[in-house]
Amino acid sequence: MNWSDREMKLLWGDLHNHCGITYGFGDLENALSVAKEQLDFCAIIGHAMWPDMPERTEGLEFLVDFHLKGFAKLRGNWEHVRETVKTWNVPHEFVTFQGYEIHSSEFGDHHVLTTSDELPLIEAGSPSELVAALAPLPVIAVPHHVSYTPGYRGANWEAFSESISPVVEVYSKHGCSMSDSSAYPCWHTMGPRDSRNTVVSAIRSGRKFGFAGSTDHHAGYPGSYGDGRVAVLATEKTRDAIWEALLARRTYAITGDKIACSFTVNGAIFGSEVKVDGRRELKLDVTGCDFIDKVSVYKNGVLWKVVNAQYAGLQQLPEPQTQGKYKVRVEMGWGDSQTGYVWQGSARLDKGQIVSVETCFRGQSVLAPTPEMRDNPDINLLGNKLIAWSEQTAEWTCTTFKNVSTRHPQTAALIFEIEGDTNSQLSIEVNGQTFTYTIGELLEGSRSAHMLPHSSEAILVHRAVPEHAYCFQGEWHDDEKERDCDAYHVEIRQTNEQYAWITPVFVIS
Repeated sequence: MNWSDREMKLLWGDLHNHCGITYGFGDLENALSVAKEQLDFCAIIGHAMWPDMPERTEGLEFLVDFHLKGFAKLRGNWEHVRETVKTWNVPHEFVTFQGYEIHSSEFGDHHVLTTSDELPLIEAGSPSELVAALAPLPVIAVPHHVSYTPGYRGANWEAFSESISPVVEVYSKHGCSMSDSSAYPCWHTMGPRDSRNTVVSAIRSGRKFGFAGSTDHHAGYPGSYGDGRVAVLATEKTRDAIWEALLARRTYAITGDKIACSFTVNGAIFGSEVKVDGRRELKLDVTGCDFIDKVSVYKNGVLWKVVNAQYAGLQQLPEPQTQGKYKVRVEMGWGDSQTGYVWQGSARLDKGQIVSVETCFRGQSVLAPTPEMRDNPDINLLGNKLIAWSEQTAEWTCTTFKNVSTRHPQTAALIFEIEGDTNSQLSIEVNGQTFTYTIGELLEGSRSAHMLPHSSEAILVHRAVPEHAYCFQGEWHDDEKERDCDAYHVEIRQTNEQYAWITPVFVIS
């Protein structure tokens, strides 16, 4: 991929994860360890304040009490939290950021982030007041779950300032805030989406910001698969380089799969402002993790171009014995275990080469506390780990649970990118059972097997995806100026319902 003239790295992170440092659950050190297993950077966020919290009236006792207790817990342990986060920051290996959250009924919820390990825990009446009070430290405020009802902790776009909020969290466990018709609606107790507060509404009104995904997971599992992650295009894996990328809006949101994207207008990468007097040349380059189903290009928040995979030929199968790259997803879970089922797995490839392995591990899901929940520091001490991998083998361990519902999986998976042909043979051994399939067999369809005769855990080796079906390149041109600043952004959808939302390029004329 050609991201720019500068050498760039695509890094993956979670800038909004909660644990037991406030009213969440799970150990801080374990949360950081989990993040390091799947991500390049993260921020563990403590709930710190809610200046306009509702009064403690009948029916709101639990809401008010658990917030106040959580805020006090963070204040009492702030020095330990800050020092722990600082210790885990290792440039070029794994990067952490300091931060905490301010709720607001009027302005919407924000989490502040900084590169400074000297971040003090102070209170303020609004996100903008908090950022101002923390000066001269480098601080940004990231709005999240923005599409909730105005005045009900949804975004207040009238008060939005791109100078303090260069990026906005557009997807998390709460759902997708892109539009009121996007996939992943909001089902949390905080309520539904409101079109006035969606991301496309803000874009149509001329506001400029980058897109981010993060989990907002409340049980200490940063990057929990499917709950939201952020991609950042940075010069290196350091705090300063990632921070520069956040300020430059070189970000995009993903649900879980690490969908690699490059999107430019006249050579300017996503997040850029570029002056163009004539034709706009749009270029998109995507390397996904499953069949690419649909590519949607938006102009000023309105659908402008769309490519459907079935018409683009992205799902045509290769000829037998065709040499090339394929992606095979190995997924484990199902069953009825409430306490966790441990998988010991390994893979061996014959007549080919394993190019890469991507983990899709989940933590036990918690979005907000309920009265019956009790603190459990080990809630996500699951041992999920890719132990080792080479060109021919891989070894891992993970823990899965009974699916929460028929629409809420708790499975774990690994994605193998394989260089080979239809005769390449992948053998998977899990918990003493071995299953062997050729790429040719997996191109025809998926294969599943159960660990016990009835209602047991199962393994699913998904249909193999040939390279041309998980990669996409598109070029378009546009000669029509609609505004003084036209915003072009892109949505990528895979057939497995994993998404990427790419930050706009802002074209000034």
